Order: sequence, then C-alpha cells, then structure tokens
Amino acid sequence: MTPQHPSRLPTVPQILLLALMIIGVIFMFVHVLGLAIQLALLVSWFLVMGLGKFLKLDYHSMQQGLTHGISQGMDAILVLVAVGALIGSWMAGGVVPNIIYLGLSVMSPHIFLLAAFFVCMVTSLATGTSFGTAGTAGIAMMGIGAGFDLPAPLVAGAVISGAYVGDKLSPLSDTTVMTASLCKVNIIDHIKSMLYVSIPAITIAGLMFLLVGLSYGQHGNVGRAQEVMHALSQHYVIAWYMLLPAAAVIALLVLRLPSVPVICFGALLGVVWACVFEQMSPVAAFSTLYQGNHVQSDLNFLNILLNRGGIASMLEVILLVMLALGLGGLMEVTGVLTTISNGLQRWAHSLGRLGLSTLFAGFLGNFLGGAAYVSLITASTITAKNYDELGVDRRVLSRNTEAGGTITTPMTPWTDGGVFMATTLGVSTAAYLPFLWYHMLVLLISALYCYTGWCCFQGSGSQAKAVESSQKNSTSSIVLDAD
Repeated sequence: MTPQHPSRLPTVPQILLLALMIIGVIFMFVHVLGLAIQLALLVSWFLVMGLGKFLKLDYHSMQQGLTHGISQGMDAILVLVAVGALIGSWMAGGVVPNIIYLGLSVMSPHIFLLAAFFVCMVTSLATGTSFGTAGTAGIAMMGIGAGFDLPAPLVAGAVISGAYVGDKLSPLSDTTVMTASLCKVNIIDHIKSMLYVSIPAITIAGLMFLLVGLSYGQHGNVGRAQEVMHALSQHYVIAWYMLLPAAAVIALLVLRLPSVPVICFGALLGVVWACVFEQMSPVAAFSTLYQGNHVQSDLNFLNILLNRGGIASMLEVILLVMLALGLGGLMEVTGVLTTISNGLQRWAHSLGRLGLSTLFAGFLGNFLGGAAYVSLITASTITAKNYDELGVDRRVLSRNTEAGGTITTPMTPWTDGGVFMATTLGVSTAAYLPFLWYHMLVLLISALYCYTGWCCFQGSGSQAKAVESSQKNSTSSIVLDAD
C-alpha cells in the first residue's frame, strides 16, 4: 500500500529548520557526547515525525513511509551480511593473506597506488559490485599498502576510487541498470554517455595516484614488506591454489550470477580452505563466518589487519543503514523531498543550473536517504522534466544522475556505501574523503560540461518514449547485483 502524503507540503523555512535540527543532533551526539550515530539518526526519526504531525499526517502513514524506505535498501543489507561472512572465512582460510603476500612480492611502493586503483577498477568493471570489490581486492590492497608503510587513508582512496569506476560504468552494476531504467535511456547509450566523463576522470586520477605514489615510494619501507611476508608465511600456507576461491567468485560474478549467493558460496569456500589447508576444525572454521578471524602475530598492525570480518562485524553497519534508510522514507512521505524537488525545478532554467541541480539532488538523496538507491531516484525524478523542456537529451540526465547519486554515496558517512567502505577498509570516511580523486573529478567534469555545453547532447521530450522499449529489452537479461 502506498503511504498517504500530507494534504499540504512543508515550506522551505520548515525544511531548513528541520535540517539544522538534524545536523545539530548528529553533531551533538557524535562529536560532543561521544554517542553512536545510530542514536542520532533514531532521534532524527522523531524530529521528522514531529513535522509530519504538524502537517496533519497520521502515524500509520509515516510508519509505512519508514518501512518503505528501509525496504529499498534490503539488497544492500543482504550483501553486507554476505561480505561480512566472506571476509571472515577468507582471512581464516588464507585467501586474503595469500593475495597480500603475492602483492608484496611483485609490486613496489612507487607504483602501488596506481596498481591498487587499476586492480580495483578492473575487478569492479568485471563484477559490477563496489562492495564485493572492496571486500575482496580492497582489503588485500590495504594489507599490501600497510606492508609498504603507505598512509591507510591514501590507499583507501585508491581502492574506493577504483571500486566505483565499475559501480558507475559496468553493465553488471545494479546502479548502472537502475539509472538507465529510471531515466528511460538505453543502457549501452547510458554507458557511452558516461565515458565522456569517466575516461578523463580515470586518466587524471590514475596520473595523480602515480605521481603521489612515486613521491611516497621514495620512503616506502621494503624491509617492512619483507617482515610482513615472513609473518604471513609463518601463519598461513602460501601457494597458488590458495587464490582459487577468489578466482571462482570473480568468475561467477563475471558470468552475471546474482551477487549474494555467489559471495556466500565464496564464503563457504573459505571455510573449506580453512579446514583443509589451515588445519582448523570445522566448528572453528564455520564460526569465522559469524565471529570473524582471530590470529596472533608478533606484528600488531598485522593482527589488526587480519583479525576482522564475520557477520557480527556488520551488525552495527546494517543498523546504521536501516536507520538512515528509514529517515529517507520519512523525508519522502512527509513531503520534504517533494518540496525540494519543486524548488529545484523552478531554479534550474539553464543548462548549467540543470546539471548542478541533478548533482545536488543525487547528493541530497544520499544525505537524507542513506543509500544510492534513494539518491538515484531523487536525482532522476526531481530534474527529468526540466531536461525535456530545455531539449537536453536524457543521456545527459542519466550521466548526471549517476554522478550525483552513485559517486557521492561513499562520500557521505552514514550511507550504506560510506559505512561499508569505512568498516571494511578500517579507515573513516573523513580520513579517506580527501583522496577520492576519481569521485571529485567526475563531479567537477560533469558540472563543467553542463556550464560549457560540452558533450551535452540535444534531445526532446519524446526521446524517453522512443527508448523505453529498447531499455526493457536491454535490461531484461541482466541480473541485478547489489553493490
């Protein structure tokens, strides 16, 4: 049942007051009182409900909006559970330690940042999942970076930048398919349009990671890398066949099989490897799926790196995502997003403002809704009408929607992507944010194109209907994989 909306919409001053109160609550709880952000979001629920009651909206409708908002992110929540299990068993089974060992033996500190960006980019393009990329190749890159004494936030920036290239471009990514569908653009045309932004962003970001890597490489501690390799060889079997679970998972994802069962299958392979090659008991190996890995090394930082994973490690993340999604559902049902949408539509009367409004609407969906799914909906629906009225092709709409929605997800601390990346890689959002160079370049280039008119195709309002049938044919054979 569709939740009832209030008979009158909130005004802009009321929304600004609500936003200030929510920001104030989050700041007070997290930075002043030292309380969990989950509590701040829970209190924010009641602030939005207070606005709803002021607008004469009944509680039943608000609860429906809340649960509807949470339901939009259930795919991501399932992936969080699966990836948590996979990290735990792959640590125990020696899969990730072997990837770290291999990386330390073949890479150098000078080119490592570029290599981490490239490896995660290729993995995400092949699999279509930023979560799966960060949970597998990403944590391995973090371990190699630590072995080279490189700053963890810088390595995380390279990992997340690479992971979101595929999340944004891969035809296997659910956000790519969802954006094309929402904007009624053929998925191949959508990807081609994004290449105008992504190719220069990838090139410049890669060059930046290379130059910074060359600078840090002068101080890279190869002796530390040898020490890490020795410690890994003391605790794990080092052999080529220890990489087979990772190869199997990537291959199955490339074959377009659903991500959740594939990741769960990979987690079970980790259990088997832990029993067969690491001599763990079946009970202990299975417990790593929930409790994570536990190993003792003489190197403290290696203990921190390897003692992680498990479904239990994701429970706080899942709660945070659910609370953020619920807040987004309440924002929608109380008419807050509708008022913002109407205001942006009146403001965006030029091409430059049109592109900026789409980017802002995507960020707003992440800020208020806590997930890329919400941001893609807000970015596409809020500004779509203006593209048709100004005669701008919807391929530009889909490109800007992906930039404002998908790209800003890991840049917001309480979104599913932001929380997942911070938890999985062990680096806070505030710490890795300055190094998300690919993300920043995508936003800057997208805005530049709109203000200059470069690569902004002309279209008409009828174009959406013309591509709708081909869009259905293009997406019908694609399996949606949660990021």
